[in-house]
Amino acid sequence: MHKVDEYFGKVVELLEKIKSTEKENMEKAADAMVQAILQNRLIHIFGTGGHSDLGAREMFWRAGGLVPINAILDPGISLEHGARRATSVERTPGYAQAVLKQYPLEKGDVIVVTNPWGINSVTIDAAMEAKRLGLTVVANTSPGFSKAVPPDHPARHPSKRNLCDIADIVIDNHMPFTDAVVDIEGLDQKVSPVSTILTAFILNSIVALVAEKLMKKGFTPPVWMSGNIPGGDERNREYFEKYRGKIKHLW
Repeated sequence: MHKVDEYFGKVVELLEKIKSTEKENMEKAADAMVQAILQNRLIHIFGTGGHSDLGAREMFWRAGGLVPINAILDPGISLEHGARRATSVERTPGYAQAVLKQYPLEKGDVIVVTNPWGINSVTIDAAMEAKRLGLTVVANTSPGFSKAVPPDHPARHPSKRNLCDIADIVIDNHMPFTDAVVDIEGLDQKVSPVSTILTAFILNSIVALVAEKLMKKGFTPPVWMSGNIPGGDERNREYFEKYRGKIKHLW
């Protein structure tokens, strides 16, 4: 089989699994976000690791995406400052609490913690701190992966807890244990990971659900328009002004 076809087939298989098993949980997440928007609240999203950070970036300031998304973007876990450094930071207990203090989290808000692995210190601390502050925690993670990692693995939070056991709403992205899914003859490590594709599918599916639910309630959802098409800058200007000083990374 051609490797493009093999990878395509693996991705589609996992997307089908998400579609058939996670609709109810995505609906629950969307309902929580709808209520937040109707109450003029922000929806926070924290990608708590090197590539998980892409999940936060996927929802933030995106054409066709929701406007009141407050992405938590911390340089300590971003790969551009060093992959080894980011790995060390995401395993540091207490780091997440310091990061969250820099963002306007309020009781009653919704926060999405997106991390397919769901075991490192920044992930667990972020979820626990958000719960302590009274936020609704939505997790995009792979419980199957989390529960398969030995309790004594150095990547784990000291509590040995999993994100899926802390969050109020859990969306299983069904990431396989290796993340990568394509076998190469003679190579003992699979290639071609899927977690980012699965995360993007889940997050953008929730965006569609939120928009539909808001319209059914007679509320026009605040959605960004691409600045690369006519009218985009003009449409977006009102949102920039409305959320100036509220969404940390918007200006």
